[in-house]
Amino acid sequence: MVGLWGEKNAAKHLKRKRYRILGQRVRVGQRNEIDIIARQGETLVFVEVKTRKSEAFGRPAAAVDGNKRRLMSRAAVRYLKERDFPKLHFRFDVVEVIGEPEDKAPQIRLIENAFTLDSRYQLPY
Repeated sequence: MVGLWGEKNAAKHLKRKRYRILGQRVRVGQRNEIDIIARQGETLVFVEVKTRKSEAFGRPAAAVDGNKRRLMSRAAVRYLKERDFPKLHFRFDVVEVIGEPEDKAPQIRLIENAFTLDSRYQLPY
């Protein structure tokens, strides 16, 4: 499956950039999943991975629309709530992976701080 291949390559890319991977395909509640949760220094990073065979129809990150940002925000708040709201800085990154499983070197782009927490969600601090 192309999506799993993309997530695997995204995790490798993040490790090379000194992110510490805490989890992949992390289920939060019954309906939420976060592709990758990582730490970069003292920052917790929620990562959405978008994989496409090509950019013929635009950049993969364009698929992280308002609805996807809302769902990721909801999942992140639930993840933090399950851990009693640790006082960590956090952010949302997007990793674009362009290529196919047969490709030995897919193109990978990291977009740090791609969006902020949806205003519908609040944290207790």
